[in-house]
Amino acid sequence: MEETEESNGKERSFRGRSSPQKNQYPYQHQLWQYSNQNQYHGYYPALLPLPPPIPLQLALAPPLPLSHSFRSKTRLQKPSCRQSNPPFAASSETQMPNVEISPDGFQKKSTLPFEREGGRKFIGGRTGQALVAARRPDSGGVEGPVISLLANHFLVQFDSSQRIFHYNVEISPNPSKEIARMIKQKLVEDNSVVLSGAIPAYDGRKNLYSSVEFQNDKLELFVSLPIPTSKTTLPCGEVNGLEERHQQLKLFRVNIKLVSKLDGKELSSYLNKEGDDWVPIPQDFLHALDVVLRESPIEKCIPVGRSLYSSSMGGTQEIGGGAIGLRGFFQSLRPTQQGLALNVDFSVTAFHESIGVIPYLQKRVDFLRDLSHRKTRSLGGEERKEVEKALKNIRVFVCHRETVQRYRVYGLTEEATENLWFADRDGKNLRLVSYFKDHYNYDIQFRYLPCLQISRSKPCYLPMELCMICEGQKFLGKLSDDQTARILKMGCQRPRERKAIIDGVMNGPVGPTSGIQGREFKLHVSREMTRLNGRILQPPKLKLGDGGLIRDLIPSRHDRQWNLLDSHVFEGTRIERWALISFGGTLDQRSSIPKFINQLSQRCERLGIFLNKNTIISPQFEPTQVLNNVSLLESKLKRIQRAASNNLQLLICVMERKHKGYADLKRIAETSVGVVSQCCLYQNLAKLSSQFLANLALKINVKIGGCTVALFNSLPSQIPRLLRIDEPVIFMGADVTHPHPLDDVSPSVAAVVGSMNWPAANKYISRMRSQTHRQEIIQDLGEMVRELLDDFYKELHKLPTRIIFFRDGVSETQFYKVLQEELQSIKQACSRFPNYKPPITFAVVQKRHHTRLFPFKLDPSFAPNQFFNENIPPGTVVDTVITHPKEFDFYLCSHWGVKGTSRPTHYHVLWDESHFTSDELQKLVYNLCYTYVRCTKPVSLVPPAYYAHLAAYRGRLYLERSESVYTRSASTFSRAGPPKTTPLPKLSENVKNLMFYC
Repeated sequence: MEETEESNGKERSFRGRSSPQKNQYPYQHQLWQYSNQNQYHGYYPALLPLPPPIPLQLALAPPLPLSHSFRSKTRLQKPSCRQSNPPFAASSETQMPNVEISPDGFQKKSTLPFEREGGRKFIGGRTGQALVAARRPDSGGVEGPVISLLANHFLVQFDSSQRIFHYNVEISPNPSKEIARMIKQKLVEDNSVVLSGAIPAYDGRKNLYSSVEFQNDKLELFVSLPIPTSKTTLPCGEVNGLEERHQQLKLFRVNIKLVSKLDGKELSSYLNKEGDDWVPIPQDFLHALDVVLRESPIEKCIPVGRSLYSSSMGGTQEIGGGAIGLRGFFQSLRPTQQGLALNVDFSVTAFHESIGVIPYLQKRVDFLRDLSHRKTRSLGGEERKEVEKALKNIRVFVCHRETVQRYRVYGLTEEATENLWFADRDGKNLRLVSYFKDHYNYDIQFRYLPCLQISRSKPCYLPMELCMICEGQKFLGKLSDDQTARILKMGCQRPRERKAIIDGVMNGPVGPTSGIQGREFKLHVSREMTRLNGRILQPPKLKLGDGGLIRDLIPSRHDRQWNLLDSHVFEGTRIERWALISFGGTLDQRSSIPKFINQLSQRCERLGIFLNKNTIISPQFEPTQVLNNVSLLESKLKRIQRAASNNLQLLICVMERKHKGYADLKRIAETSVGVVSQCCLYQNLAKLSSQFLANLALKINVKIGGCTVALFNSLPSQIPRLLRIDEPVIFMGADVTHPHPLDDVSPSVAAVVGSMNWPAANKYISRMRSQTHRQEIIQDLGEMVRELLDDFYKELHKLPTRIIFFRDGVSETQFYKVLQEELQSIKQACSRFPNYKPPITFAVVQKRHHTRLFPFKLDPSFAPNQFFNENIPPGTVVDTVITHPKEFDFYLCSHWGVKGTSRPTHYHVLWDESHFTSDELQKLVYNLCYTYVRCTKPVSLVPPAYYAHLAAYRGRLYLERSESVYTRSASTFSRAGPPKTTPLPKLSENVKNLMFYC
């Protein structure tokens, strides 16, 4: 399943420059055609004038067809427009802020490269010059049997001598992207001679690309677009045909200026591995081709980030809570070893349902489900905040008058609708309810609800019942568990199904090959997936506890899973002093606690873990409401700790249901009380399956200081060229977690973990910091690394001889910045120790990508190219054909995909002073995936990166309560200056060196 990760990008425009390869399109909510206008009649009185279907469709449709007869104007002409807006109506939201930026490539040119550490070219220091990412050390790995695969990369052949003319476009007044594309289409239709007969590609903002040069380098043209409206006397549904409508023409001035002339020679040289290593990929030409290949799909689909969505790909599906799921596809150009490739993948994401605001709230907010039957209902303080949170930043349109304007919701009014007054143009105060009765003959029904505030700084009100949610808006709020499950189900396609969908996109009417732009720019996009060979790495032999019947094993099942039926964990702990606290639950549920304690203790014993059958105090039973009261919860936990003479090892918490107080419980236990906790739900205690008890036992053992499994053949014995028993190595992982898209004040949280034992390398401690809102670079990395090196020295009495650092959560456009700043921070941390300069390997770990691998087999008993409906096996590695032309990267699928289609993890080595070969690093990463402590199977992500993700999430939990307080105080229409960063609470000394975050 593929949720669109690109949707968080800020709106940008590029003047005379191309944007970075990834996330280059600004995120913007999109309106689309309204195909179900009649659905609204059930929500509003019959006499309420509603927007007629035909005008809205025309006004918001994709660019006009080539045969359209409207002519553009060559001179300025004042349009004849009738002012019909009420005094309090907001101005059109089609004008979006423009931010001028110059994109950084992740490498920068220099004429004087010189050799530096590891034989790698290093250009300057930290003053504007750039590092160069590690180059592939060989032609790829050779270990493991070969497997024939297909990848969802489609080869793009381009004529390197074909010139592309890049023009900067300025449109005034500044339109939305949809209107801008309509303007471009009219320009092409009406100015064929001036544009030299070109059919250019346009990104909807500043960049226009043509395969032929226009007659002049600078052009100023005027375009009039028809803005259709209907006569106010016509009731909705009675407008049939063009003759019933009259048009208002809106005039736009378009300035076009030649910026540059591009060709594909540099890109061709780059892909052929010619020229110097430090020469970066030509982003300008790559971006131009990307815009060309998106031109046709974007006319027919709703763009969200790098993905495009269309109801033609399987319709929409309600997922509850006022949201719908929509299917689509992702596409992006990638430089690969086989040449330029178009990566196309199936994608699913959630959108706001296009219905009235009142029915939307009935679906979205639980306490308003009966709102249509309780029109006198008002909102309490907390209720108002929840409704405002649900509606904030959503775009709406109005139904009481004909207009194509859209409005962004900035908040709710403090007063109820019936108490609102506003000043008209003459300064006369008018009551809002009376205004709508006098001007529109409409009685406001929900008078006790607040109005929507549709301006950031001045009072502009719209009654909720007269507003509709605009179509095509990505759902930015946090999806509920039920919504997430439904979206996952929509996107959960087995390999055969996913491949068929992708093939359908490539050959269908909305895909990247559906338009004429390819021929216009001499591009040929293959419609066949890339055929390639991968290799299957063999699983390592594992070492278990000495007390079990089976003490070592090689995972031989097809899914590489193993069980601990007759085995002990590698290192079991003794838990003498522990307690249990219950929150909520029925009498029957609470009566099952003694049985639960007894069976958990027995299951632990069979795994080689000692859990005392007697708790330090009798189980404590509290109502669920205690989780809502932070101070009361803290006092209850501290009382249990005191009863254990401040030496409690473990606190098990049983909850009636998932509760937001879980975050408070974890924060209090780990920072204030100083005890690790393990939570579970009463519903899981009903069956007490052996699997549930075993999973619980594994997590408890790890949190107390034990470990589940170790490699039988140590890492030094597997990679003897680089690793030695007496020269310890530290594995580090780092990740940054950001607040959800609608949160514009909360800090981001960074976490770094480090292994503390050698050669087992299976115990990791963490360090966490909050940092500037949405800052991806880890600001305090140097200090966190220094602390981890200190702890490593305390454990092993020597510093690590190598640092192998896995960085999660970095997109390709950030590679250069991360390498430049975070590598320097690690080196500075090392410099705090005398004469300490260990070789550093810095690799980025990416799960949020769209490359998928499918097994490909030929069998004479089936039709040619019969595709088998199975996922690729664990250990499948690919480091040729679809990987980077020059740099050191590979795809590794280390897990078995139980549902859907497996997503391999992409490892991209940015810096390598250890000089790993492909085989060595791939074996190292794959073997580490078997040492993850929470389960008995290899995981999809190398454990240091996995643990860093868990630790960063735990830091986010610590901030949840302080975030909510700060967000409420900051929920004004504007904010001066960046938000302050709330520091994380300090971890207790009792837990800071344990894997409490697992």
